[in-house]
Amino acid sequence: MKVNLENKVALVTGSSTGLGLEIALQLGRCGAYVALNYAGNQARGEKALELLKSEGLKGGLYQADVTDAESIKTMVDAIEKDAGNVIQILVPNATGPQLQKPIEEYSWDEYQSMVDFFIKSPFLLTQAIIGGMKRSGWGRIINLGSEVFETAVGNFSAYVAAKGGQKGWSYSMASELASSGITVNIISPGWILTERHEGWPQDELDAYEQTIPVGRWGKAEDIASTVAWLASEEASFITGQTVCVNGGRCIS
Repeated sequence: MKVNLENKVALVTGSSTGLGLEIALQLGRCGAYVALNYAGNQARGEKALELLKSEGLKGGLYQADVTDAESIKTMVDAIEKDAGNVIQILVPNATGPQLQKPIEEYSWDEYQSMVDFFIKSPFLLTQAIIGGMKRSGWGRIINLGSEVFETAVGNFSAYVAAKGGQKGWSYSMASELASSGITVNIISPGWILTERHEGWPQDELDAYEQTIPVGRWGKAEDIASTVAWLASEEASFITGQTVCVNGGRCIS
């Protein structure tokens, strides 16, 4: 099935590299105008835009701190002006450092950083674009969760707690916005190797792979294709759901 997102405008935050970039490219391949977002690394953002354009896809590059309301408003205004339409597909993907350590070693600021990326940012982004979605009677908000919530990973409490809050927020939004033609879902990936994992200890990689029932690592394309499907008209009757894309590690 070919997903058709022609005449849709999609914003994928944190999309200059890694999983966010692959999601943005996939939405572009389905016909959407894609807003690539970066926080501070302009060179990396421009490289992502070159990749998008090299495939003949529609989109632009937009800088913003997605935990800051004014920065988001400026970005949204620019995207909708350039695209000639309102944003109807939102994929909050941006994140900061994901620290793993015992509870005794965390600071509240480290917890707050995770809350800012996984609860505050989706909240601010949704407030900035929800008017356009409601006017058009169509919208898709697709949050990137993580299997760490379902699998209760230890020594990772700031990240896991914020992902839990993100899940509750998403479910509440799904209920609130359903009558407006707007769906809100979560994709919960397993461990997907991206640039941030370069140099990871091989023994840990091998150990994780042994726990994947389908017997292979997940790829960024696995996540991106699921995002595109949830953004499609074919998924219009699905809302308030978590889709685990991790090769069967969260079978229940």
